[in-house]
Amino acid sequence: MKKNIGSQLALYPMPVTVVGAMNEGKPTWTLVAHVGIIGHDRVLVSLAAPHFINGVIKKTNKLSINMVTEEILSKADFSGSVSGAKTDKSGLFDYEIADGAAPIIKKSPLTMVCSVVDVYNTPNFESFICAIDGTYVEERCLNDAGKIDYRAMKPILFEFPTYEYLRTGDVIGKCLSFKNGVE
Repeated sequence: MKKNIGSQLALYPMPVTVVGAMNEGKPTWTLVAHVGIIGHDRVLVSLAAPHFINGVIKKTNKLSINMVTEEILSKADFSGSVSGAKTDKSGLFDYEIADGAAPIIKKSPLTMVCSVVDVYNTPNFESFICAIDGTYVEERCLNDAGKIDYRAMKPILFEFPTYEYLRTGDVIGKCLSFKNGVE
């Protein structure tokens, strides 16, 4: 029997990302695991309202979403542990600027550069609704058809109730391939 444990945010694990934005010519970064898909052409980045980076994003209406792998996990974790209002995080990652708008972490295998098209406010949170302007992927993380190969990328996942990072796992089947839905 299932037990009702109340109103819990239980859609985990989620991909770990670092969101970047340009603050007066220098990048600032923060760790974000509350990202989501809201359409084939829109993503959502949800941040606690007091975050320093929120004001930067609202000024520029541009941000980057950088996928985190084990290689950059320690720096990504640090980016979420200190405030950009008190700490200059511009030198944390080697980066380049995409189309003059948003910083891209060079060691992140996948980065989406986005334009903010709306902000949805809930108590204590600001959710940035973003159009994807460009998706930059390391060639080693593309398959022969030019599609993203997440097995090669190995993104890190975050599980909220325990505050743990997880490695991605093995493929167990193709979507819509379980013909009868029963075994």
